[in-house]
Amino acid sequence: MIERQLNLMELLNRSSHFLLGPRGIGKSFLIRSSCLDVVDYIDLLDSRTYLRLKSDPALLHSLISKPLTVIDEIQRIPELLNEVHRAIEIEGKRFLLTGSSARSLRRKGVNLLAGRAFRAEMFPLTWFELSRLDNFDLHRYLRLGGLPTAFLGEHGEDYLYAYVDTYLKEEIQFEGLVRNLPNYTRFLQSVAFNNSKVLNFAKVANDAQLSPNTVRDYYQILIDTLIGFQVPPWRGSQTRKFVQTTKFYLFDHGIVNALRDTKSLDPGSDLFGMAFEHFIACEIRAFLSYNRIRLPLQFWRTRTGREVDFVIGDEIAMEVKSAKSVSRRDHKGLLLISREREWKHLLVVSRDSTEASFDNYIRHEHWKTFLNRLWNREYI
Repeated sequence: MIERQLNLMELLNRSSHFLLGPRGIGKSFLIRSSCLDVVDYIDLLDSRTYLRLKSDPALLHSLISKPLTVIDEIQRIPELLNEVHRAIEIEGKRFLLTGSSARSLRRKGVNLLAGRAFRAEMFPLTWFELSRLDNFDLHRYLRLGGLPTAFLGEHGEDYLYAYVDTYLKEEIQFEGLVRNLPNYTRFLQSVAFNNSKVLNFAKVANDAQLSPNTVRDYYQILIDTLIGFQVPPWRGSQTRKFVQTTKFYLFDHGIVNALRDTKSLDPGSDLFGMAFEHFIACEIRAFLSYNRIRLPLQFWRTRTGREVDFVIGDEIAMEVKSAKSVSRRDHKGLLLISREREWKHLLVVSRDSTEASFDNYIRHEHWKTFLNRLWNREYI
């Protein structure tokens, strides 16, 4: 079993929590393997439990006897939050409420627990988790992503195609989030082809044959159902005009490949480079969340096209290159952003095994070195 970075008992010992993350990342498995013996576990994917509580949410109190309770897939019955609120306030219970969609919760009552339940997130398998068992293959990860069944299973590609179909039917169609499922399917495919790029609603709308306003609404659905996330621009620039539109990433690169029907990623290709950048973005995002570090993940790009792939707070600026050889030619964006403020770290992260430091304070690091130092809190 792969040890996950998220410690559920640590969360529950602190306070009640919402634990949010897309389906298939291992939330339920982690619950069953780490805390099932000390909590009351209520699974809303169980049809009998779902029907009982849907018809009468007050029955929740008859199902809990322990101080700690886990309700899995809480977004299926948001009305239960009234009873959870009562149990927290009157009975002193603590809850772990897992969900794969923030949309239903926000729409139907999550604010009832404002201040009484914190938010935590869970992500696909990370390099850090897989590397503990010496079980990481970069090319396989860039192709199949980090969903446990996809990366660890024998039929990863088939699983990813089924995952997309399940998401469309059970999250989008079941929740009634869109009226026209074929339109949304075309939109998803266009999003995948524009993954990791600056958001351009007009382009995606044209590709998907939809209106820009519809595309805006659909992007919000992706965020609300935890299938995508934004990387906003760093706005600390004082001397140069910069791009103010966000970048958008799907939560897992295996899903990107399934939507694009990508069968292989050739090292040196543009697709490989975008997948490698996406991999680093997801790793940083998971690191910041799991360690409860409240620094934003951003990017910086000037109007003339100079770019720094990722900016972490006001501390780290980094370029990500999938090449096996990097040089001073890759410093241009970092040199520009270094004139805006002082940075603790200016990095070029790549597959180049030759690491070096330069007199302009820029350092070249192999991606494994960078991730190892990141997760061991040597940067932040």
